Formats: sequence, structure tokens, C-alpha cells
Amino acid sequence: MERTVFARDGRRLRVLTVGPRGGAPVFFLHGTPGSRLGPHPLPMRLHHLGVRLIAYDRPGYGGSDRLPGRQVRHVAADVETIADELGLDRFGVVGRSGGGPHALACAALLPRRVRRAAALVCLAPFRGEGLDWYEGMTGSNVREYLVAERGVGRLAPDLEARAEQIRRDPGRMLRNLGPELDQADWRVVADTSIRAGLKRAFAEAVRTSGGGWVDDVRSFTLDWGFDPERIRVPIYLWHGAQDRFSPVGHTRWLATRIPGATLEIAPLAAHFSAMEVLVDVLRWIDGRAEPAASAA
Repeated sequence: MERTVFARDGRRLRVLTVGPRGGAPVFFLHGTPGSRLGPHPLPMRLHHLGVRLIAYDRPGYGGSDRLPGRQVRHVAADVETIADELGLDRFGVVGRSGGGPHALACAALLPRRVRRAAALVCLAPFRGEGLDWYEGMTGSNVREYLVAERGVGRLAPDLEARAEQIRRDPGRMLRNLGPELDQADWRVVADTSIRAGLKRAFAEAVRTSGGGWVDDVRSFTLDWGFDPERIRVPIYLWHGAQDRFSPVGHTRWLATRIPGATLEIAPLAAHFSAMEVLVDVLRWIDGRAEPAASAA
């Protein structure tokens, strides 16, 4: 079911709910760029799991209005507004890739409402003490974030041009990433349904502009607006060791800072492999499974 929810400041937030109405509510926070369209588990799978998945376009993506000066922390107020609109008191949160820091923001800033949260192939704070943020990162992402450090005015023209390319040809994003994809990622995106889902999500993300993409990338180079060390909600961190888009060192850094976090490093997996573990993660959020921890 699709609906528009209005944020506290009047902005429109486009929301998609999938799965049984009485299922365990879990917010799904999409990647960068991305949208409410996922990819995420099919409705039949969610019914089997007993999970009601709530996905929404972050400001500037798809059907959601842009929020100037957006920081990672701003996601918490929007998620709380959507939860209130849907009549949800407590809920889980999972974020993949660019959605990972936003899932941690919800855990940090909504501790009375978030039951459990998971961050998959997540970035760490830009100026994390003792972290070489760019180490192991693929060249295209390094260039993008170096430009983002200099401000939105420098970043916007490039990402807006790339957004226009995706509007004309939704498959362009995956083809551009092709030379930098690890073998594990190639195996995932070769799946016809996953590839189609990614194309739909990318096309919707930039349907009206590249503003959400610009603001996401810029926000990752700024202060997040909360301290991961103050999170007290149960956290599950998952990362593929071969990931070059969000290097595994970021999740290892987070695991040493978030009290009691469960860490799992998959040695043969990469960035897009996170889509393959989402069902197991949803089981963990619902309290029906405990993933094997890794100290790697």
C-alpha cells in the first residue's frame, strides 16, 4: 500500500507498506541512491515471515520533498512521524548501505520506540577517531566524497547529470558500476529479479531530481548529529569482507563503538550481498533468530 505522510514541517513523505497488516513492523531504509521500492523481499515472503515492511523515500528522493541542509539525524523525526501515522508504538529498523547510518540514527534518537536495528554494509562517521575513512574504497566513491567535502555546490552538478542519465536509461547506474564490482557482487546483480528491482529503485530515486542523492552523499561527510557510542538498542552489524563501496573497516569501527553490537563479517561476500541476507536479518529483528557473531 502506498500513501503520502506529511512531516512535522509540512514536507511530503512517500511511504510504501508491504506484508501483513498485523505483522511485526520493520522500517526498511534504502541505499544511496535509492527509494522505497527496494529491492526488498516479495510480499509473499513477508507474509510467510509475519513482517510488515515500511519503506519510504528519504527527503529529495522519489515522492518525498527535499529537506535543505539534511543531516543523518533528521531521519529519526520522519520515521517517528510515519510510525505515528500508522499507529505503531514499537518497531524494528534495518538500513542497507546508505540506509545504514540512518538506521543507527533511529536507534540512537528513538530508543523508546526502536526494538532492534540492523545496519548492513554501513558507512562509519566521516571523522571517526582512528578510522582511515577512504581506505579500501573504490575510486569512484572516493572521488564523489572528496567533492562532497567541498560542499553541495560542488557536488550537485555532477550528481544531477548522473541522475538525468538514469532517468533516460535506468540500467546506466549498474553499467557504470560494472568495472568496480567484485565477483561476489556480479553474482548478485546477475539475478534477473534483483537487477530489475535495482533498476526500478534507481529510476524512482531520481524521478524528479538528484536532490536526495546529493543530500545523502553530503550528509555522510558531515557530523551525523548523534554519537554511535550512546546507542543502547540491540544492534546487528553485517558486512561483506570484499566490499569496496562501503569498506568493511567502517563496520569493524562501528562494532568497537556501539555497546553490545553483534558483528558478522561474511568473508566471501561484498556490497550487494547484503540483499541476500535481508530475510535472515528480518528474523533477527523480530527476535526469532540470532546470527553468528564474528570478531573478524
